[in-house]
Amino acid sequence: MRDLDTITHFINGAKAGTDSGRHADVYNPALGAPVARVVLGTAADVDAAVQAAAAAFPSWAATPPLARARVLLKYLQLCQQHTDDFAAMITREHGKTFADAQGEVARGLEIVEFAIGIPHLLKGEFTDQISRGIDAWSLRQPLGVVAGITPFNFPVMVPMWMFPVAIACGNCFILKPSERDPSPSLLHAQLLKQAGLPDGVFNVIQGDKVTVDALLDHADVQAISFVGSTPIAEYIYARGSAAGKRVQALGGAKNHMVVMPDADLEQTVDALMGAAYGSAGERCMAISVVVAVGDVGDKLVEALVPRIQALKIANGTDPTAEMGPVVTQVHKDKIIGFIGQGVDAGATLVVDGRGFVLPGQRDGFFLGGSLFDHVTPEMSIYKEEIFGPVLCVMRVPDFSAAIDLVNSHEFGNGTAIFTRDGNTAREYGFRVQVGMVGINVPIPVPMAFHSFGGWKRSLFGDHHAHGPEAVRFYTKHKALTQRWPATMTAGAEFAMPTLK
Repeated sequence: MRDLDTITHFINGAKAGTDSGRHADVYNPALGAPVARVVLGTAADVDAAVQAAAAAFPSWAATPPLARARVLLKYLQLCQQHTDDFAAMITREHGKTFADAQGEVARGLEIVEFAIGIPHLLKGEFTDQISRGIDAWSLRQPLGVVAGITPFNFPVMVPMWMFPVAIACGNCFILKPSERDPSPSLLHAQLLKQAGLPDGVFNVIQGDKVTVDALLDHADVQAISFVGSTPIAEYIYARGSAAGKRVQALGGAKNHMVVMPDADLEQTVDALMGAAYGSAGERCMAISVVVAVGDVGDKLVEALVPRIQALKIANGTDPTAEMGPVVTQVHKDKIIGFIGQGVDAGATLVVDGRGFVLPGQRDGFFLGGSLFDHVTPEMSIYKEEIFGPVLCVMRVPDFSAAIDLVNSHEFGNGTAIFTRDGNTAREYGFRVQVGMVGINVPIPVPMAFHSFGGWKRSLFGDHHAHGPEAVRFYTKHKALTQRWPATMTAGAEFAMPTLK
């Protein structure tokens, strides 16, 4: 038996849960070796967490919003003290560079800052004298027990899209993090407890499909939030909705950057390098397709090649690293398979990252950056989400063809256009069928006080993530109408009430 730390659940204020006998190794992708093991939970573990959350809900829901906000304020302060601890966990278990991990934590903390304003965000509406002697108002009230199922690529930020707002609204939350990088989930739990969050309000269940299905089927779970691939998002949405739950399921992406002939080439290449190869392309907002309009294609490819070949690829702990490894050997093999499919389909592989080996760390899950040119719409490397350091260049004759290409794709998560022309930029923002649009901004991730989400098969459900949409998702609307005996008329009224 290897001497590895065991990562388990957090239920009702303490590390807990039965040992199911099922475990998964947690790897350091840069080393290609396990550094911990995680317990894979059972339906009984899920039920224990749900029962703890359900027991805590009445008291937490009745807690004044300002008091809930003060707990989150203390949690924010504690997180700020532990930013580098979170980042180190991300780098150790996901593989992204330490600087990138620090940026992930910072963006997560912005959601907490937003959630601290919950007293204002929960204010309803009031109308006096809506009819003679009658007043009316509305409330937003919490749902109850809610759950989040989160991906490996943002083990700190994506859970923070969910639980701070859910908890601030008065719900009790169960987090099912990715089994690839589960350690940050327990640090969240510990800091929330230290901040004064009552036991049972925040729980963590480690696991795989067994725990996911148990959450989807549990009658006392009112809502499910999910971020991941489109096939799983569709499954989560269908099964959760069939069980009567409110579901927001964010799926996959194929994000296009349209480059117009008048774009600043140097700025465009700088933007593409970070957007395509940052975090080894393992971002749902990564740019994976460049749409070169008119005659800009040759110049763009010529400028990209030396930059990709010069990428500093290293262990994420190396402060000079620009790109780390991908998350697992299985995922590395999948990306390599996609590159082979692109070659077989006739795309031009201008830069081939498959043979990259980091000296001294041959077992790490490293790939170099790859660049395809002359990609066409029927190729798998265009149609499917590769989720790796592979950039595809497509060529179109004009702006209208670029719009048609982007709008024809099944995904509609994020997109960008690089141009100096204001009318072109405005037209693109108006006509493109994509949920998040950048104008000379390669990764247009909304700030915490706006909401995040795609269109088409990039989102299942009616609500986007974080921001005002999250407040609506994690609450239900209640309308109240009242009058008092002094204004009531005698006798029964059988007609539909109308203004009098």
